Formats: sequence, structure tokens, C-alpha cells
Amino acid sequence: MTQPDQPTGHTILVGVTDIFFYTKVRDALRPRGFRLERARSQQDIAGISSTGSPAAVILNMNDDVLNAFQALETLKADARTKKVPVLAFANHEEVDTWNRAKSLGVTKIVSRNEFSARTRELVEEVLSTLNAE
Repeated sequence: MTQPDQPTGHTILVGVTDIFFYTKVRDALRPRGFRLERARSQQDIAGISSTGSPAAVILNMNDDVLNAFQALETLKADARTKKVPVLAFANHEEVDTWNRAKSLGVTKIVSRNEFSARTRELVEEVLSTLNAE
């Protein structure tokens, strides 16, 4: 696992269209050396993931603009991104969303509140799954 004082250099594909929430993600990850690629559309997911080789993906399962389920299907269908860990967050009351996300291959799904409070730690946790394989 990455130590808190060591920059990572990992590129994270962030599927979050809400600018205020994206800013929270950026502020949590950039100081630790993470590079961010923001996906605002389905085309961005396919394009960035196939050319940018992200180390991990963050998805807002409740995004009104970006269909996170379709994004997951795109990522898991491509051999280049099939094993990239995915950290997702969703409303904690939407059990169907959580179950569907897990069935589509999300590495970890948490509530919006937990994601906001522990963004960096959660990203580092899903990245550690790469080393466990």
C-alpha cells in the first residue's frame, strides 16, 4: 500500500460529472501525486480508459449525466481495462444499485458520505488489489 507521504504517480479515471464533487476528489488525490482524468461522457470512459491506462476508476453510481452501469460494462468488456480496479459510491439506501454494481465487477462500493470522508484511503485500498493478484 502507498505510504501517506509518498506520491503515487498513478492515473485515476474519475467518472464524476458534478464539478463540486469532482473538486473534492481532486483536492483529496492530487496532493498525493495522483493524476486525474475526468470522464464526462460514455465516450470519455471508452477513450480515456483505452488510451490512458488508468490504475483505477472512480464512478458515481448515481450520476445524472454519466451512466455508470454502461461505463462499467464498457470497462469490463475491454481486455485492456477489464482488471482495472473500480471504486464506486452510491446512495446507501439504493440496495439494487449496490448489488448491480457488484455484479458488474466493481471492486469496492461505498456510501457517498464514506467516499467523501475517506477518498484517498479508499483509492489506495482498491489500488492495493492490483498487488494482491
